[in-house]
Amino acid sequence: MSKATSSTENIIGAGPVYRIPPYHYIHVLDQNTNVTRLEIGPKTFIKQDNETVILGPEKMITVPPRHYCVVESPVVRDDAGEVVFDANGQAKLIHADLDIRLARPDQAPFPLYPGEVLRQPVTPLKVVPANSALRLKAVLDFRDETTEEQRRAGDEWLFEGPATYIPRKEVSVEEQIRATVIGSNQAIRLCAKKEITDRNGERRVTGEEWLVKKTGAYLPLAYETVVSVENAYVLTDKKALHLRALKSFTDNFGKERMNGEEWLVTHDDTETHILSVYEQLVAVVDVVTLNSRQYCVILDPVEDGKPQLGKKKLVVGEKSFFLQPGEKLENGIQDVYILGEDEGIILKCIEAFEDEQAKASRNPGDRWMIRGPTEYIPPTQVEVVTRRKAMPLDENEGIYVRDIKTGRVRSVIGETYMLTQDEELWQKELPKQVEDLLTRDALADRNIPTRSQTSDKNQSQQTTVSKSTSAKRDKSKVVVYRVAHNACVQIYDYKAKKARIIFGPELVMLGPDEQFTLISLSGCVPKKPNQIQTLCLLLGPDFFTDVIVIETADHARLSLQLSYNWHFQVVDRADAKESDKLFSVPDFVGDAAKAIASRIRGAVAGTQFDDFHKNSAQIIRAAVFGFDAHQHVRDQFIFPQNNLVITSIDIQSVEPVDQRTRDALQKSVQLAIEITTNSQEAAAKHEASRREQEAKGLLERQRIKDEADAEEVRKQLLELQALSAAVESTGQAKAEAQSRAESARIEGEAAVEQARLKAEATRIEAEAELLRLKLAREAEIKFLHDQNELEITKKSEMSRIETEKFKLQVESIGADTIQSIATSGPDTQVKLLQALGLQSMLVTDGHTPINLMGFGQGLLGGLTGNTKNKSRTSTSTSNNYCIREDD
Repeated sequence: MSKATSSTENIIGAGPVYRIPPYHYIHVLDQNTNVTRLEIGPKTFIKQDNETVILGPEKMITVPPRHYCVVESPVVRDDAGEVVFDANGQAKLIHADLDIRLARPDQAPFPLYPGEVLRQPVTPLKVVPANSALRLKAVLDFRDETTEEQRRAGDEWLFEGPATYIPRKEVSVEEQIRATVIGSNQAIRLCAKKEITDRNGERRVTGEEWLVKKTGAYLPLAYETVVSVENAYVLTDKKALHLRALKSFTDNFGKERMNGEEWLVTHDDTETHILSVYEQLVAVVDVVTLNSRQYCVILDPVEDGKPQLGKKKLVVGEKSFFLQPGEKLENGIQDVYILGEDEGIILKCIEAFEDEQAKASRNPGDRWMIRGPTEYIPPTQVEVVTRRKAMPLDENEGIYVRDIKTGRVRSVIGETYMLTQDEELWQKELPKQVEDLLTRDALADRNIPTRSQTSDKNQSQQTTVSKSTSAKRDKSKVVVYRVAHNACVQIYDYKAKKARIIFGPELVMLGPDEQFTLISLSGCVPKKPNQIQTLCLLLGPDFFTDVIVIETADHARLSLQLSYNWHFQVVDRADAKESDKLFSVPDFVGDAAKAIASRIRGAVAGTQFDDFHKNSAQIIRAAVFGFDAHQHVRDQFIFPQNNLVITSIDIQSVEPVDQRTRDALQKSVQLAIEITTNSQEAAAKHEASRREQEAKGLLERQRIKDEADAEEVRKQLLELQALSAAVESTGQAKAEAQSRAESARIEGEAAVEQARLKAEATRIEAEAELLRLKLAREAEIKFLHDQNELEITKKSEMSRIETEKFKLQVESIGADTIQSIATSGPDTQVKLLQALGLQSMLVTDGHTPINLMGFGQGLLGGLTGNTKNKSRTSTSTSNNYCIREDD
């Protein structure tokens, strides 16, 4: 229950006295009679002991103009408007009823009687604006005085604005409805919730839908629901509407439409179209526009409004039209076939007709070709099979052509050719190995195994380059293979059952029934069959390497690694019989290796190990090549089956198979090497000794010769010494006198120069020392001057700082505080003596003498001296204290 806020300031005191202000009220419960009464202010209410104030003081309810409130369980009033009370003095109530109280000119604020509840506080009246309405619903049966209609519970109606709605207890407001604005090219779709009469006076049944197209604001009735706002579709010469009827009705153009019927609405019918409630938009159809080089075929065309199922219609541009419902284009818009001189199209008849262009009758299944230059539009009875273009072929290019009537395949090479209507390209299939070999270089990749013979790892390592660089072969083109120089290939024609051999350098072109002869050769070391596959047979010279195991007469097993140089000997390449020998042996490498190994094993089997070890090359060459009539080893070994010639054998290594034999051979080799080394060392020593003796003899002869030459030179020396002695004895005196004079002169000049230089040096040293001392003194004086200046500056700054510090301390402490600090010691002592009640006191340590001179006078001086209330004398000597206090 809503209550007004209590005015606590109106309650004075906590006792039984209640001061009720004007326009306030309280509810008082009499506990004896259990009756609640209403007390209205202004008054002072004194509560009795058997009474209790259960509400209040509360402010009365004031309803201003254009406002209302709702009171639940209102009191009963008589015709005069007075409240009716029962026999106990309790106000009578209309329980579960509502009373809507509006503002009246003569109505003053009113209180709530005991039992009344303010269901809805004071609320402004609802103002319904224009183009709006309130949907009202009757909750009780009543008669509407405004419309003089009898309303039944459950009825709904609209209260349209602009107006102010006065509420009634019999009516509830369901919602506020706003009008829907209908613009130009718009309509609203309405649905009836029950049988009604709409604003146009037409009867509507429940669930019926209709459109309102009138421009402006439309306010739906209480039993009308706005389903949607429909916008008009603007129709142009490029767009149309494909509609379907949801039930049988008459459309806006006055045409009867059956349920499920479909039709087009175009710009010729109307500029804008709003879908009726019985129309469904299937699609927005775009116009089909054909230019002068286009055409189309319409399936199931509509004629006179009826579809012609199964028929076709050809439409040639220039033209624009809309597809009718049920129509569709076959293959869309197609371009007219414009054929050049090297082009043509293959046609097939699917329905009998008269070909006016060729002036012939065409039956279903007929095929013919039209060649350019021309334009062609196929009629509906014709199917275009394919379009052909002439293929220019070089003299080294060709294609395989198959006649679809006879099945014969032929190759066309070196001309510009266009397939006819009875021909097609034939794809020549080759074995997988051949396809792989066609992409390889016969010389560079001759020792690489094919992908069919290698593992996946070897395949990825060895064939990646050729696989990535080679493009996929066009199987309809003639297979072309370039035969390298000094090589040949064999091609077999399975239809003619004959083979042909082509020697390089040559370009091979396979016929339709021809295939390459695949050569499978032995490879690896030692040789294994079917390791190398190739199409091209190299004629050499070349070499191959093999490892064979032999056994000597003394059962020593050895492993030989041999390399053979070979080539094919072809005297006359034009001789077919001689050329056929090249391919008579499928694996010439394996066959030659086996034959040579057999010869070597046979020859070594009758030879001791030591002999073979010493003469291995001669034994092997003799075994392979054999001897001529003069018992000389031949230079070559010829295989007559295929003219293979082995020209030389290179023995690359000889190793024993048995480990013990290998160790013994190694020891013997080491021993032989050691013996050879020792013999060479002894010979070298002997040669060195011989050369040493020869050198000593030559040295002795040279020494004797040198001594003889020395004696001859000594003899000449003695002769010269005697001659020089004679000369010396005659000119010695003169030479000595001249030398002494010269020596004295030189010494004098040297002494003079030395003295001069010493004096100059002394002068330079003195000047340098003087300059050094002068600079040192100047620097010292400058240093001392700067030092003194800095010291003076420092002292002055420190003095200023101390002065400022002391000044700030004194100012911060204050003069009175400083005075108190200065006199705090004596004052404390005086107070201490006064507290102890002492007049005077002498303190000594008992060792130091005390000067008592003038002590008595001092004691008496207090009588004759200046009169003071209190004086204190303190005499202190070393460890002695005397304190006197006089009144």
